[in-house]
Amino acid sequence: MTTQGSARRPKYQRIADALRTAIQSGEYGPGDRLPGENDLMAMYEVARMTARQALGVLQNEGLTEARKGAGVFVRAFKPLRRRGIQRLSQEQWGSRRSIWSTDTEDRELVVDQIDVREEETDSRIADALGIPVGSRVWMRRRRFVLDGKPVLFAISCLPSDLVADSAITQTDTGPGGTYARLDELGHKPVHFREEVRCRMPSADEAERLALTMGTPVIQIVRTAFADGGRVVEVNEMTLDSASYVLEYDFDA
Repeated sequence: MTTQGSARRPKYQRIADALRTAIQSGEYGPGDRLPGENDLMAMYEVARMTARQALGVLQNEGLTEARKGAGVFVRAFKPLRRRGIQRLSQEQWGSRRSIWSTDTEDRELVVDQIDVREEETDSRIADALGIPVGSRVWMRRRRFVLDGKPVLFAISCLPSDLVADSAITQTDTGPGGTYARLDELGHKPVHFREEVRCRMPSADEAERLALTMGTPVIQIVRTAFADGGRVVEVNEMTLDSASYVLEYDFDA
């Protein structure tokens, strides 16, 4: 039944609502093609721009993807559930397991781009690490691809005086990753802080993550602290918002 409130919604939003309901009910499954602009124009007696806006709403929500010359299809990619607390527990990396294993289950995760180098820090990273501007830091830049889809680009920054000559400066940090190696160096993380925001991507980010137009990114900046409050890592992560569900599970 159409309510007075729904009748006041713009036509393109009402069309998007109907298509979304059809997707959620299973009428259109993963990989199915949705009605195109011409179809929607005929079905709802609307202008092309209205039909285009309706399809754009679903793309922005991450429910669909446009394929050039073929149409708009229901996304077949299953969003990754990022368990923000469990993945960072010492039980996880302390037992030499990847923190990603709490998220990916049996899905295929590949780091297809990695760049590790020592650089002079700028004022922004220096402030975050609590070190003087111009200090040497090791930067680890990685792109993570899940089931063939780029989902995250991360930049880890670590003070050189802590990690020099360790496996952290190598492409492969070994079992348990960076935090296990910091533990071996006597600087294990004992506290984490994550700051989360949502924004539109830069052109470079959109290209790196193969984002469709209008898809925002989630930016998570994680700071790792050792005993005494020293910052041992700052990790800036850029996530495809359509590929993630952020889950935080904790007791009251």
